[in-house]
Amino acid sequence: QVQVVESGGGLVQPGGSLRLSCAVSGIIFSQYSVGWYRQAPGNRRERDLVAALNTGGGTNYAPSVKGRFTISRDNAKSTVYLQMNDLKPEDTNVYYCNLEYYTGTLWGQGTRVTVSS
Repeated sequence: QVQVVESGGGLVQPGGSLRLSCAVSGIIFSQYSVGWYRQAPGNRRERDLVAALNTGGGTNYAPSVKGRFTISRDNAKSTVYLQMNDLKPEDTNVYYCNLEYYTGTLWGQGTRVTVSS
């Protein structure tokens, strides 16, 4: 049974930091490219890429988070991380873990991040 479970969201003040985690089970984790997405502005059914990390170690970041967020993975723990620093109110959103392989795509249920004073 495949499970994708995010954690680490919460309320943080502007300028603060959070680390999101995504624990995965039921798949060969190392074969998957991983990423974090968040809801597109004004459209709950669309998700925008925040950060992606492929199996070769290549990364891709949304321009708005480059230099502030870092995606990483621990294949031994089957876990994806998103370190978020210097958080801004506009980072407030629900963040979703994403895994991709040629057989398909997996999503977590989302974890909410609120940046507010």
